[in-house]
Amino acid sequence: MKKSLRLGMGKVGLAVLLLAAGPVVAQVQEDSQVQLAREYERKGEHEKAAFLFGRLRNDEQTAPNILPDYLAALQGLKRPKDAEKLVRRAQKQRPQEATLGVTLGQVYAQAADELAARKQWERVLTQLPPEQVVAVATEFQKLALPDWAILTYLRGRELARSETEFGPQLIQLYTQQAQTDKLMAETLRLVQDDERQLPFVRNMLQNSLQDDKDFATLEKELLSLVQKNPERPVYSELLLWLQVQRRDFTGALVQAKALDRRGRTEGQRVLEVAEIARRNKDYESAIEGYDYVVREYRNRPYYALARQRLVQTREDQVRNTYPVNPAQLRSLLQEYEQVLTDLGRTPDTAPVLRSMAALRAFQLDEKEPAMKLLNEVIAMPRASLDVVDQAKIDLADIYLLRAEPWEATLLYSQVEKSHKDTPLGYDAKLRNARLSYFAGDFKLAQSHLDILKQATSREIANDAMQLSLLITDNTAMDTAGVALRDYAVVEQQVFQNKLPEALRGLDALLAKYPGHALQDDAWYLKAQLQRRTGDYPGALSTLERITGNPKYDVLSDDALFLAALIQQENVQDREKAQQLYNQVITKYPGSIYVAEARKRFRQLRGDAVN
Repeated sequence: MKKSLRLGMGKVGLAVLLLAAGPVVAQVQEDSQVQLAREYERKGEHEKAAFLFGRLRNDEQTAPNILPDYLAALQGLKRPKDAEKLVRRAQKQRPQEATLGVTLGQVYAQAADELAARKQWERVLTQLPPEQVVAVATEFQKLALPDWAILTYLRGRELARSETEFGPQLIQLYTQQAQTDKLMAETLRLVQDDERQLPFVRNMLQNSLQDDKDFATLEKELLSLVQKNPERPVYSELLLWLQVQRRDFTGALVQAKALDRRGRTEGQRVLEVAEIARRNKDYESAIEGYDYVVREYRNRPYYALARQRLVQTREDQVRNTYPVNPAQLRSLLQEYEQVLTDLGRTPDTAPVLRSMAALRAFQLDEKEPAMKLLNEVIAMPRASLDVVDQAKIDLADIYLLRAEPWEATLLYSQVEKSHKDTPLGYDAKLRNARLSYFAGDFKLAQSHLDILKQATSREIANDAMQLSLLITDNTAMDTAGVALRDYAVVEQQVFQNKLPEALRGLDALLAKYPGHALQDDAWYLKAQLQRRTGDYPGALSTLERITGNPKYDVLSDDALFLAALIQQENVQDREKAQQLYNQVITKYPGSIYVAEARKRFRQLRGDAVN
């Protein structure tokens, strides 16, 4: 009796369990059916997909995670009426979702009923709830309808009663659509009330304004806004940034001075622009900036630095004006002495001592006094390790001038060890690589360069890459590197400022190895040296050997830009220089010289430079 009772209870329990498990089993079956339908749709088997989706309950067919796939299957079968019914059913079930109105319009568009699609999307915007603006605009973007996404954000702006609402989203859309005029208007509107948006605006403009005409248009608009709204520094900030991008440092200095006065930053902004101008070799603008800080902010925090940089920039200008004037170099030496007299010989003025040492050693051939100055820096009490090691690198360079490579490599290696994995350490390693290259030990030089090509400093990595390519290209066929050894000797003579010897060496190399892969490099180096020695017709003639020969395509833009510089700065033939800059812009649009060529071309053409 008890046994039969237990068996009876077991059957009842099993039945209850099966009943309870029924919905779970059904759900599992439906989920697997949905997955299978999606797989069919992915493979383009619309009929099978639509059949399986159609077996689901109505509320499941229109669920957000199923509707897109079911809709795609129906549209793939060219069943627009069924697709429309499906979306309308979803709208009845979820009337609060404005994005479904966008989907319905897309159904009409897929059926080639553009008029119905447009009317439907206009209805969506008319009835747009403020809290669904971003969702609806995003839906339009998913459907590759950016113009409607823009209209959605503009409608949202009306609803919010704010001229700057959704500004970042509109800027991104205008950028993607290359609607430059609207982009510029939107960016200016955005920063008008919220200066915190300035970094975002700069970034978007950086990515979208590629044409010089666009930059000029924005600059004109900003100049007008600065004049109309002098109390709003954000326009001056944006104009300053724009002028630096265009390398118009004269105009940038005007804005930097205004921002310094307004922000009471004691010349910091002007100093920053002067530094950028100096790095871009616009020495006149850099000198103007430093001189302004020295004149207007005497005994202020940036005075001493500006005083040092002023003389150093004048030296840069003298050394890059060919042929170099020895009398001007002597005058610069006196200016350096005056700076030391006024500011003292301290770790802060160590850069002045280093500049004086380089001037004496490399320009005036006074190596012993130069070494004495550097040893003074190295032994200076409280001098930082960076200052000391920079002086060691300079001292090593002078040992190389004196043809004492062992002393040089010892100092380079010391700095490598004390500044491992830093820009200064990489610089020392690069100089060690160059030393090995000069000595003809290309294998050792390459081992240094392979490491440096991964350096965090882009300038050092680029220099390492260029020297590495020179070695690789010219030892591939000539494994002994015979011609490259002769070329390395010439480059060492250039480093030692032995220009007549280097020119004779290049002529001998060109005669000895006609048609060698080094020929274009040799011609280009010869032109540079001819310019430095004042032989401008010779330099232009040499450069024509590169620009007139299609096989020298790697250095053609370099040669053309250098020819333009010589015509402008040395020969003073403005018309010819303008023609050559225009050739750089049109023939080599991807060249690193295009930005500078465009700027110089505009100046020579007589365009207004603010």
